[in-house]
Amino acid sequence: MFDELAEKFESAWKKLRGQDKISASNIQNAIRDVRRALLEADVNLQVVKEVVNAITDKAMGADVIAKVRPDQQFIKIVYDELVELMGSANVPLVEAETAPTVILMAGLQGTGKTTAVAKLALHLRKQNRSTLMVAGDVYRPAAIEQLRTLGKQISVPVFDMGNQVDPVEIARQGVAQARSEGINTVIVDTAGRLQIDMDMMAELARIKQAIEPHEVLLVVDAMTGQEAANLTRTFHEQIGITGAILTKLDGDTRGGAALSVRYISGQPIKFVGVGEKVEALQPFYPDRMASRILGMGDVLTLVEKAQEEIELADAMELQQKIMTAKFDFDDFVKNMRMVKNMGSFGSLLKMIPGMKIPEDKLQEAEKQLKRVEAMINSMTKAERQDPDLIARSPSRKQRIARGSGYQSQDVTKLVADFQKMRSMMQQMGKGQMGGFPGMPQMPTNNAGIYGKKKKKKKGFGEL
Repeated sequence: MFDELAEKFESAWKKLRGQDKISASNIQNAIRDVRRALLEADVNLQVVKEVVNAITDKAMGADVIAKVRPDQQFIKIVYDELVELMGSANVPLVEAETAPTVILMAGLQGTGKTTAVAKLALHLRKQNRSTLMVAGDVYRPAAIEQLRTLGKQISVPVFDMGNQVDPVEIARQGVAQARSEGINTVIVDTAGRLQIDMDMMAELARIKQAIEPHEVLLVVDAMTGQEAANLTRTFHEQIGITGAILTKLDGDTRGGAALSVRYISGQPIKFVGVGEKVEALQPFYPDRMASRILGMGDVLTLVEKAQEEIELADAMELQQKIMTAKFDFDDFVKNMRMVKNMGSFGSLLKMIPGMKIPEDKLQEAEKQLKRVEAMINSMTKAERQDPDLIARSPSRKQRIARGSGYQSQDVTKLVADFQKMRSMMQQMGKGQMGGFPGMPQMPTNNAGIYGKKKKKKKGFGEL
């Protein structure tokens, strides 16, 4: 996400490195790179003009700050402008004074609208808001069944009347049921189309008039780039939206939609979809998104994801095991799965400021984790809890290797590296990482890999 855009911006900063101050002569090349980066990211042309003009004016009028380099000052100017462009601050969902809060979902077919309904319902459930999903897409085959399946997956009820009933009546009765049952929020799914047409708009208008929603959220595919802004403008002019949800932001998107939607419609982006899993929905924070776009990471979102997935009691228990050297393979797998629930290994690393790792290296790390997990899954419970059993028994290594599809020496390397890592963790827990002679070191790049190829190798501790 935004990797190409971040690289283009990096070239702009380089134009100003080594300069004493920002001036009319040295700013032009940097501005040209910013303009090119935005255009190549498929940002709306009108938006590019406005942003570039604003950055130029602010850069030329910027006061010289002691001990701040021109490139750092320019980055701050671009960052502030991106934040302003995307809405300045997070805009939460409206919550009606008298329940239920009614949310109407709209969008074209293929944007992930029905899945977004379930993602939003799960997000609200985590906030202890009871939710009812209303299946109003009567035209797309299996749309109603899809919402029922998602409802069971996230334990949120679904109201439907089949596909032979007028969507307006389905929406009206769904809201009425939510009101009678004292449900906090009702989310109404609607039909999409392959393209905007008058029938779809007229039906949406009738549904909106019938249920008087507090929120009308447009679901937009972030991969459509500049077209996403035009789509948002059309829906807002004809229906009147209160916000947008950007989906597929984890895909091969160039970022144009995120930078254009709010400017074109005047309405905020409220959520972003960052994966196919139903948990992969995040509130939209312009400052955090600007930080990601500029390659500066997103520590706050990383911390929030960790808090959501990792219980304090589990963290305390893990800390105790580390300090007493009782951390075993069961603990490793348990914690690795918690990390997986937070997202892909690569997406998490990209949230750490300054962490720039080539995509091929990230993919290799993902593969290594899968190899390790395969070998651990081939161990008995006793072996996972006491790796020394494996270290002392060649027959156990051979059995684990056969069960996981790897070789006996791979298992030997896994156990040896794990024991070194556990010893190092114990010393870290005791505050003894101060250059002690003989302290176990992390394996070097030549230490071994858990695969059958005999090329450049990596140890368990480098995962």
